[in-house]
This record gives sequence, C-alpha cells and structure tokens, in this order.
Amino acid sequence: MPTFSNPVLTGSHPDPSICRVGEDFYLVTSSFAYYPGIPVLHSRDLVGWQPLGHVVDRPSQVSLTGLDVSDGLWAATIRHHEGTFYVVVALARGRQGSTTYLFTASDPAGPWSDPVVLEAEGIDPSLFFDDDGRCWFTACRDAAEPEVTGPGELWMRELDLDRLALTGPTHALWYGAMRGAWVEAPHLYKRDGVYHLIGAEGGTERHHAVTAARADAVTGPYSTDPRSPLLTHRHRGAAEPIHNVGHVDLVDTPAGETWAVALGVRPLDGTHTLGREVFLVPVEWTADGPVFAPDTGRVRLSERLPAGTGAGAVAPVGPTRDDFGGTALGPEWSSLRGPVGHLVSTGPGEGGLTIRLSPEPLTGTGTPAFVARRQQHLRMRARARVRFTATAPTQEAGLVVFQHAHHATLALTADASGTPHVVLTAHEADSPTRLGAVAVTSDEVVLVVDSDESGYTFHVEDGTWTTLGTIERPFFSTERAGGFVGVHLGLYGIGGADAGEAHVHWFEYAPAR
Repeated sequence: MPTFSNPVLTGSHPDPSICRVGEDFYLVTSSFAYYPGIPVLHSRDLVGWQPLGHVVDRPSQVSLTGLDVSDGLWAATIRHHEGTFYVVVALARGRQGSTTYLFTASDPAGPWSDPVVLEAEGIDPSLFFDDDGRCWFTACRDAAEPEVTGPGELWMRELDLDRLALTGPTHALWYGAMRGAWVEAPHLYKRDGVYHLIGAEGGTERHHAVTAARADAVTGPYSTDPRSPLLTHRHRGAAEPIHNVGHVDLVDTPAGETWAVALGVRPLDGTHTLGREVFLVPVEWTADGPVFAPDTGRVRLSERLPAGTGAGAVAPVGPTRDDFGGTALGPEWSSLRGPVGHLVSTGPGEGGLTIRLSPEPLTGTGTPAFVARRQQHLRMRARARVRFTATAPTQEAGLVVFQHAHHATLALTADASGTPHVVLTAHEADSPTRLGAVAVTSDEVVLVVDSDESGYTFHVEDGTWTTLGTIERPFFSTERAGGFVGVHLGLYGIGGADAGEAHVHWFEYAPAR
C-alpha cells in the first residue's frame, strides 16, 4: 500500500486549519509574532504542500509591535463559502486573546482584505456554514462559573455575512469532557443531520487530547461524546515518536474520505526543538461520530496515502541554497513583528542580502534586523557566507539559532583593538554567555551550525575550519525556553545608529543523515 511520511509540514506550523474547494485543499497555521502572518498553503493530495502567501502581509492590517514572540496571531481558521475565503484569528497579548479579526479574499493567494474586528472574546475562533446558508462563529473563553462548569467555555454567535458582524444571542455550547481542564480549538461539523463539536483539552503539551460533543440543533444543547478523548497520545510512553497530539480540523476529499490535520511534536528524551508540526490522520465516520485513526488509534510516522492521490508521495524537504537574487525574500523567510525592508534588502548591486545594523535587540519587542526560516530537521546543517567589518565590539552580524527567549549567535564582530573576531554567544533571556571566540584574518567568513540529537555545534570557515563550541539541544527546546514556537535559523545585525551594513552572499540549509 502506498504511504507517506508524517508530519506533512515539518518545523513550526502549529494549530492547522484546512478547507477544500473542488480538487484543491488550503491550509493555514499560527504565526504568532512572526511576519508576514498566517501562512496559506495549497495541496492537491493533502501530503505535499506549497506556500501561496500570507493573510497578513501589510503592516496596516495588524500591528504586532510590542508583542512577545509567542503572542500575536493564534489559531486561525480558514473556510470557503460561495466564492469567498474567510479567515478568523485571535490576536493574543500577554497570552490572552485581545482582538478577534476576520479577513476575506476571493483568491487564497491574496490579496486578503483589511480585517474586520469582531465583537468576540477569547481565542481559537472558527466558522461553520450550515446547509441553510447561515454562518456560525465559535470560540473559547473563560467560563462565567468555573467552579460549576470548569474553566473553559465554547460559545457561539451567528455571523451576518452581509455586514460581517456578529448578531443575535450568544449561546454557551459546551464546557468540555474533562472537568477542571480548559477546552479550546472548537470546530463544528454536520453529518447526517447531527452537529459534531470537536475541541481540544488538556493543554498543548503532553496531555493534549481531542474531545467532542454532539447536538441535534446547531445551537445545542450539546452532550459530551462518551468516547472522549477521541485522539490523544498522553497515555503512551516516552518511546512514542509523536506526542502532544491535538487541535484537529477535518476535511472531506473528492474521493469521499475524511482526514484530519492535527498538531503534534517529535520529542527526543522528553524535549523537542522543531516546534509543533502538522500531521495527517485518517478519519472514519460511524453512527457514534468520527473515529480517528480507525486502524490504530494513534498518529503514525508512516500512513497510507489518501484515496485517489496515487502512489507518488511528495519528496521530503531537501537541501536549499538562497543567493537572494530576487527582489524579495522567499516565502520561507520571516521577520519579527513587521516588515524589515528598511533594514534588509535583496538583489540589487552585487546580489545577496544586505543587512543594515539596528540597535533593536533580538530579545526586544520591536522589529530587529533579523530574518529567519524554520528548522525542519533534527539533523541539519545551516551555512551562510557573511561579510562585515565591525569597528567596535558592540557591532555584530551573523547567524542565529533562535527559540523564543533562548538563542545563540555566531557573529562577526571586533575586539577592543578592532581585530575581527567570530564570537559564539548563548543568550538565556537577557543574559548572554560567551562560549567561544576566534580571531579571523578576513572580514568575510562562512558561518556554520550543525544540529543533531545531542546539540548544536558552531563552526567558522576562514581558510581553516574552527569549531567554537556546542550547545546542548535541550537549551533550545520548548520545554526549557518556553513559548509556543520552534527553532528558527536566522541572519541578523545589531549595532548602534549608523553602525554599517553586513552582506550575506548566500545561505544554505541541508538535512543531514
């Protein structure tokens, strides 16, 4: 039987949501404080995904300034109805929902509209279009009486599609299957006249689980599916290769199958660095409701291909080299909180990437001179050829392994006498620790980082090969660094006003065996 490899989206792609239009599938994931925000991807087989663009690609749409890396745009939902695509998303501040936005587009590749602010509280918004054409908005929020119902509540209001505004009464739908646990990630589906409300409980870590309720009317009352949890790996041992499974969205294929996209992580010795990734899980409908992974009851690294997609599974992500010869960065690159066109430019002149140094630190809440791409393999090598002439130790530019509050920089800089050096520094919150340094004979070097099961090892090529040090892998893990994102590999420049420019000739990313 032809198979594919899970996850279908490697590296940090949390909270997937999916819809289908004809033969085409469209998917969005959370982007937090990374910009552009809310990536949109396209597939014909649910396995191979290609980037189309982003919902938030203009700073006038949403301001992310001042937000922590793991705040920002959380858990968007994408839906299609009568020629229009809809995306709803919550903007989080201080780890709580602050504003709910609705975007529309006629083409999922964009442009997407400026957002409409909905009168909604909480997080994880979703939309459901019923058979009668009415649209229902669902989300999760703090329960009014947590001591009675539990801490979380899934709620609903109708969305007026003409005014793009919530209307009518608010309906409290469900408080979850697990008393004492927060219920979130609501998505609503209708099958054979029955409404199925799918949620997530147990947090986004080891106890994450898919639970459900059902009703005969869209506004309820909803009764808990007694089979809950319908999908979880919280009961599996440390040897299980996939953990933290949950936050699903369902889609029907043209061949009549149902599949779920779910988030999960691939930990090693209890910690993970790649972030929450997208896994594909078969679903079977029964009289009792959806059955996830009906043959095994678990998410697998190898799964059968969806029917009708043929035997040609998409090749895994391979080595890539970016010479930055275009007029804009590719879709794999992100900045923090806003565009960096005033700090980073590509193409003109000698080609490559020019980074104008900025005083904004990587640990700040502004927009630093920084661009990065997701790490997508535990074993990998990233290399960049960088030219930079520093005039003071406060000026630096180079390669960064970035994970929320923890990051490591491998930078071209200068010592007090102005001699060029490459310095390896580990940053834990705002506390830097210099781990190694070497004088170099040129202001142009190749900076290298290797990653494997044990850690990240940093090197510099300057006519000779010098290893500056290794940082243990758990330092960059979500379990230690906190937050909701995975490791990103970036290029950056820090210095005072008029501190000059660094030039990156190329950047390479290659999986390693």
